[in-house]
This record gives sequence, C-alpha cells and structure tokens, in this order.
Amino acid sequence: MTKATLIRTAALAALLVTSGLLAAAPTLAAEPPIPQRGTAISVTGDAATQFIPLGVGKSVVIDLPRDAKDVLVADPKIANAVVRTSRRAYLIGVALGQTNVFFFDAEGRQIAGFDIAVTRDLQGMRTALKRLLPDSDIKVDGMADGVMISGSVGSPSESQQAYDLAVRLAGDVTKVVNAISVRGRDQVMLKVTVAEVQRDVIKQLGIDLSGALTRGTTVLDFNNANPFPVLGQALVNSNTVTGTWNAVSATLRAMERAGIIRTLAEPNLTAISGETANFLAGGEFPIPAGFTCDPTTRNCQTQIQFKKFGVGLNFTPVVLSEGRISLKVLTEVSELSNENALTLVQSISSSQTTTLTIPSIKTRRAETTVEIPSGGALAMAGMIQEQTKQQINGMPGLMNVPVLGQLFKSRDYINRQSELVVIVTPYIVRAVAQKDLSKPDDGFADASDMSSSLLGRLNRLYGTPGATNPQQTYRGNYGFILD
Repeated sequence: MTKATLIRTAALAALLVTSGLLAAAPTLAAEPPIPQRGTAISVTGDAATQFIPLGVGKSVVIDLPRDAKDVLVADPKIANAVVRTSRRAYLIGVALGQTNVFFFDAEGRQIAGFDIAVTRDLQGMRTALKRLLPDSDIKVDGMADGVMISGSVGSPSESQQAYDLAVRLAGDVTKVVNAISVRGRDQVMLKVTVAEVQRDVIKQLGIDLSGALTRGTTVLDFNNANPFPVLGQALVNSNTVTGTWNAVSATLRAMERAGIIRTLAEPNLTAISGETANFLAGGEFPIPAGFTCDPTTRNCQTQIQFKKFGVGLNFTPVVLSEGRISLKVLTEVSELSNENALTLVQSISSSQTTTLTIPSIKTRRAETTVEIPSGGALAMAGMIQEQTKQQINGMPGLMNVPVLGQLFKSRDYINRQSELVVIVTPYIVRAVAQKDLSKPDDGFADASDMSSSLLGRLNRLYGTPGATNPQQTYRGNYGFILD
C-alpha cells in the first residue's frame, strides 16, 4: 500500500461530497486529554469523531480498529497523515489552522474521523506554569495563533503571575486570554495602633512697670508690658503680684506649667484582598473658601467647604503566597487646635464688625507600602521630637543692669518633647457566627434613679458577669531600639 493510493487531496473530498459517497460526519464527542508525542489513540466504535489539538511540528499516533483502505486529508497545508500500516497512521501538524482527517475501509465505510486544530506548541508553557505554580490547576489551550489559560488558582497574585508568564512566552499580550478564576478571595483585617506621648514645660517670669516720673515741669511716662511672645500670652493673667512705689506700679508675673498629653488610636478595618477600604472616626468643620457675588444685586455670599479631621485609615491588602500580605497603608490622626488659628474680621456696617476664627489642624499621618505575614506586627513609622523655645524681652540698657535689670526684662521658655509610633498588624480573617463577636455595650445596664441620685452611679452592670479583668501590665524595656 503506497502513499499515493492512500492519501487523497481536498479535490477528491469535494468530488465524494458531490456524488453523495461521503456520509455526514457525526456529532463531535467530548474533548480527550491532550495527546503527547508518541501517544497512541485507539478508536473502538465505527464512524467515531474525535478532536485532536496538535502543535506545529508535533505528531500523534493513530491506531485503527480495522484495516484502512483510504484516508482523506481536507487541507494538507494544515496537517498531514502518514500511513505506516493498514491499522496505524501518524498525524503531523504542519501550519496553524484547522482541518479534518477521515479513514475508510475497503468497502468505503468510515472507520474514524478527526477534527484537528493545529496551534503553537504549548507544552513548554504548560511545564513552566506547573513549575511556577505547583498547587494550582491551570489549563493551556491554543486558539489559532493565540493562547487561552483557564482553570483556578488560590489568589489574585497567582493569576497575575500565570498571565505574565504566558504573555512572556507567547511574545504578545494581545494573543493571551486570561480566563483563570480565583477559588476564594482572602479577607484581611488590619489593626493600626497610633500611640503618641507629649510633654510640655513652660516657664514665664517678668515684671510689668507703669507710672510717671515728675521733676519740675518735666513728666516722664513709661509703660513696660511683657508680651511673652513664645507662648503668645501670659499663662494666668490674674495670678500676679502688684505693688506701687512713688507713683510707679509694678506687676510681677511668674508662672511655671508642666503638662503631658497621651494619644492612642487603634482603628480596625477589614477588606477583601486586592480591594481598597476606608475608615474615618471624627468629623468635619466648615472653613470659608471664597465669595460668590450677584452682579445685579451686588450681594456676596461666603462659600463654605468642610475639612475632615479625626482618626482615618485607608489601606489596600494583597494576599501573597505563604500567608504573606502586601499592604498599601495610609493612616492619619488629626485634631483641631487653636495654635496657628486664623482670625478674620469682616465689616458688616460702618459701626459693626464680625470676627471669624478658623482653627488649625494638628495632624499625624503615615503612608507607605509594607509586606508582613499574617499576625505579624511592624512599626510602620516612628518619631522622637524635642523642641525648645526661649526668648528674653526688656528695656534696652536697663535690662543689662546687674540684679536690678530683672525689673526691666521678662523670660519666656517652652520645652516640648514628643514620641510617636505607628504599628500595623494584618490578619487573614473569615466570617464567624454573630454570637462569637462582642460589642462595647455587652453587659451594660443603666443605674436606677435611686442609685444614680443617692450613690452617684452611672451604670448598674458593665462587663460579662463572672469574667475577670486581667492586669494588663507590660514587662520589659520600652522606647526605641537603635542598632
């Protein structure tokens, strides 16, 4: 049996269809596993049709159930059939495209039919994806000169890695279709701790002199008031000592103040891996943003904008492999302050004015991208700051006189120390039953009128009955560790 007698061209196929000798192909069966080089496919039923994907330059071995007399290749430019024996043939992919091959016996009956799709060789891509993501279930299928990757992975990052590898091996991003689904998107809860301690020491000392010195017809009036410019004002104006001597009034202002401020904010927020979540516990205050005037009536109105302040958190988590989490975090703690406040005076009429005070905002903000394992903590930001201001004011010449010069000068001194730490702790979490969650008002009960009036109690119960309150004391060193 020679090759010339076994292979017919597409022209012969058209002749057979015209004469009615070629029967209609049956319905395509389910797709078989992708054959490898040298793998034999056995056909057990008559007139069976199978789908065979082939790579360019790759081949597959066909074993027939009975002797074949004739073979038909629809387009030899796409695929070719080489018959070795009456029951074994080789199908070889020649060029990208689709075609079909039919085998007939000596009586002209169809033995088998194959729909062949010749695509680029994808075995190297399958091996590389399996090596990169061994725990994933990714399938690679050829589509003409393109590639479609499908299946399922454990996280969006694995899907992106598979897509990037397929694009790199395919050589063109337009030839890769990503149909990978994520089995389950992890949820991440982020706990942020913003802790700050501030210590202020203020010292003020000064003497205000006022009076008049008269000699003959010459009168010398003087008034020396201490401005205390570092703080901006005297600590307590009423806590003074005043004395008068020969029409000269002296007021002693001496005050020292030490204070401490502790700020602790712990916002918690949960988001799906790859999504952005926002949190704000605070408020908004109005500020003027300009004027809008009516050209007809010439009436102007002040435009108001609202500025947010409080405890804010914005983060985007991405769950990586091995339980690691990549976080893009923006956290902020802000509060209203009278320092650097802006005062606007607006004239209503010729004899009436209005004053508008716009407070400033004291802000502690940190924004960065970090990578932390689930349950691990990382100091995202930290700062130690110490600021000292001191100023001496007095009358020129007289303030430099030994001993008596203290009567003609004032001293204003401020020392501020602060330490700030921002700690982030992410957790991979899942939903639980409502009974397993606690609320701030669990176990709370209002006090009765009698108990509130006579004993001054605000609540009757607070906390879970029978629960103990452990002593939450910290043992060990605190502060910063410098290498």
